[in-house]
Amino acid sequence: MERLKSITDEDFALCSKFNRDMFEDFLSNSTELADKSLIAYRSNLRIWLVWVRDNLNDKKQIDVKPREYLRFQNWLLNKGHSSSDIGNKRSAISTFNNYIVTYYAEEYPMFHNFINKSIKKPEKSFVNDKNPPTRAEMDMLVQKLEESNVKKKKQLIAYLKFTFETGCRRAETRQILKNIIETPLTVKSIKAKDENGNFVEKEAKYYLTPKIRCKGKGKTGKIRQLKFSNYSMNAFKEWVYERDDDCPYMFVTKSKKQVRQVSESTFNGWSMKIFTPMLGRRFHPHCLREAQATVSVVEDGKNIEAVRALLGHESSETTKIYVCGIDSESESDELFVD
Repeated sequence: MERLKSITDEDFALCSKFNRDMFEDFLSNSTELADKSLIAYRSNLRIWLVWVRDNLNDKKQIDVKPREYLRFQNWLLNKGHSSSDIGNKRSAISTFNNYIVTYYAEEYPMFHNFINKSIKKPEKSFVNDKNPPTRAEMDMLVQKLEESNVKKKKQLIAYLKFTFETGCRRAETRQILKNIIETPLTVKSIKAKDENGNFVEKEAKYYLTPKIRCKGKGKTGKIRQLKFSNYSMNAFKEWVYERDDDCPYMFVTKSKKQVRQVSESTFNGWSMKIFTPMLGRRFHPHCLREAQATVSVVEDGKNIEAVRALLGHESSETTKIYVCGIDSESESDELFVD
């Protein structure tokens, strides 16, 4: 892929004032967008408006035609950009257009979103087959770490266990504080099926994280509490008892003699440099989410609705995407029955 040059403020300032003003108006009023989405929209729209300047004589956004947008999409394709990257840029431009249609209808009544269904999205690029680790492979990874000379291996074990058990994302894992080891155990009586398929009274035992920001719309996202068991709690305690720093976060990194909260890219580094060689195939942070879904449904025979609740999906149809072979229904307490 041919990388696009980064757009400097000086370069962007050469775009038409109309486009720059409309761009800033759109971003400043898009309060429903999460911070990450705003950053992505800003970057993608600056790339688009500079391309308009250089290829369409800097015409106003309201004067761009569908065929001209198609030229931009093909330009990206010819540079080897993935369907995902092009889709992100397409989404940003289309949302920008819809903003103009909605809030500037009186000034520009003839303007319509020039990105329509007739302009085909690029076909999906090659994606790696989903092959999340099994429970046995997760146990093997933990065992290999315990026997290794890897620095701060107790932190890596705590990361693997907690992220696997909760199926949470990188941004969620990094929010966990080390005082979570003081969390009391929740014991709850629920109706669950026994080995004969009959509903009986059972005890669900789990810990709850404090409320954390999970992926979702808007700046606050979806606020949730994640459930986990002693499988993760014991790993947390072993890691915290080994530490000698004052950083409040559970997962940390050290740079310039300062211990601080890890970045999301740190998890990528652990996955690529440590977990992938140990597993013997590609490992990435998101595959732990896939592993939780697949192990719970396929290996343990748990209810798809229970897994949906655990992962925080709105629909079990989304959960099924994470699983290799499925079907069923219930609530996430079921996952914590002895």
